Amino acid sequence: MATYQKIKGTQDFYGTHAKKMQFVEDHIRPIAEGFGFSEMKTPTFENTEVFARSVGDESDIVSKEMYTFMDRGHRSITLRPEGTASVVRAYVENKLYGNGNYISKYYYVGPMFRYERPQAGRYREFHQFGVEALGQGSYLLDADVIVSAHRIFEHLGIHNVVLKINSIGDFDSRHQYQIALKEYFSDKLDSLCPDCHRRFEKNPMRILDCKVDRDNPVLLQAPAIKDYLNEASKTYFANVLSILDRFDIPYVVDSNLVRGLDYYTDTVFEYILSSED
Repeated sequence: MATYQKIKGTQDFYGTHAKKMQFVEDHIRPIAEGFGFSEMKTPTFENTEVFARSVGDESDIVSKEMYTFMDRGHRSITLRPEGTASVVRAYVENKLYGNGNYISKYYYVGPMFRYERPQAGRYREFHQFGVEALGQGSYLLDADVIVSAHRIFEHLGIHNVVLKINSIGDFDSRHQYQIALKEYFSDKLDSLCPDCHRRFEKNPMRILDCKVDRDNPVLLQAPAIKDYLNEASKTYFANVLSILDRFDIPYVVDSNLVRGLDYYTDTVFEYILSSED
């Protein structure tokens, strides 16, 4: 008799586990909507180009982790590895920029797929909640996103998280930083992984996101973005922090926190689970 098991890196949700997932979704939706985000549902799969163009073909997501296949129409199709690209594609395709609003705010909840080595907290199919704000950017909007995330953790009774935050500056600041990184890494490539050699040519900032070399002293001693921020970027970041202070939201400024994806500017942040308690 044949037996069938779930594919490695996937999970079944039933009983209490299914109820817990529903509980989380039921609580995050009204908070997101209270901050002005409306729900957007996008397809589970897209044309591969949607992700290759937006995330960047040199990123680990595109080069190593995507579930991509040719369909019967000989089109390259990819199961979505993240939510941003699909939301932007829908925003442009449906001409949502013509709604008269300076800012369009959306949230999404659903399964994402990445071919990663299964380990604690990492699965090949995982469920993700995210928000996107499209249109005219400002430090107020950055703070709005961070505060909304804080409220969700607070509402769910999750207090063992630490907010790490940094600025990677505007495009001009990033350009100056990329020049400095290229100069710094130029004679140190032999101590870096092969992927970093490719990143060095395409976007040296992505070297700092490397999973293989993240503890390499070469990365730890690399120039910090804070030393290359122009005055406009410094003021922008200071304004974000002042709003967090006003809302009594604790944070740690981590000068090593960066994002190498091409579309990132100014504020970058992440909430880190500080313990299992």
